[in-house]
Amino acid sequence: MSPLPLMLFAAGFGTRMKPLTDDRPKPLIEVAGKPLVDHALDLAQEADCTPIVANLHYRAEQLEHHLAGTGVVTLIERPDILDTGGGLRNALGVLGGDTVVTMNTDAIWSGPNPIDLLQRAWEPDRMDALLICIQLARATGYDGTGDFTLGPDGRLIRGPGVLYGGVQIIKTELLHDIPENVFSLNLLWNMMLDRKRLFGLSYPGFWCDVGHPAGIAQAEEMLAGSNV
Repeated sequence: MSPLPLMLFAAGFGTRMKPLTDDRPKPLIEVAGKPLVDHALDLAQEADCTPIVANLHYRAEQLEHHLAGTGVVTLIERPDILDTGGGLRNALGVLGGDTVVTMNTDAIWSGPNPIDLLQRAWEPDRMDALLICIQLARATGYDGTGDFTLGPDGRLIRGPGVLYGGVQIIKTELLHDIPENVFSLNLLWNMMLDRKRLFGLSYPGFWCDVGHPAGIAQAEEMLAGSNV
């Protein structure tokens, strides 16, 4: 398939990561000697995504400076942060196209590139979105019961079972049916769930949440164990 545009979500306040985020945005927290945003960007570039856009808000100037020269287009959300859905809709003029990849910047992956896996499994005729899903046994730094139940046909429903890993391919046309300016992508997923067109793909590697300080050492241990 042709290269897809990609949105890096990098605007959040990093509240769970305090006090480390008192003086820097969460995507600049380092894991294994490299900022989180660079781990995500490496995967996006390896998958040939273009253009790559990042939304910024909290301590935006630091991230803007860090990403200068990388080819990433930065969009600063002012005065208000727009959340994931609002942020994606705000970036559509730069992303172009009606199908995009979105990627959170607070997870570390050990295994195949999740974007490549999604692109190979994408079936636009029957899918409005395809989410990378993590089996709980393959998740580090997470103690919940999951976000979705993954059916044998790949369809998702709300419930326990697997957690969303933070990377997806998603169609954007339904964004224009949401009246709010600030909203989560959960609203878009709910619309797709109603249409039975929200799908998941189980990730065969390992994943670590680095949304909290303890996740840094956990992610570094996971990477060391996989010889990445």
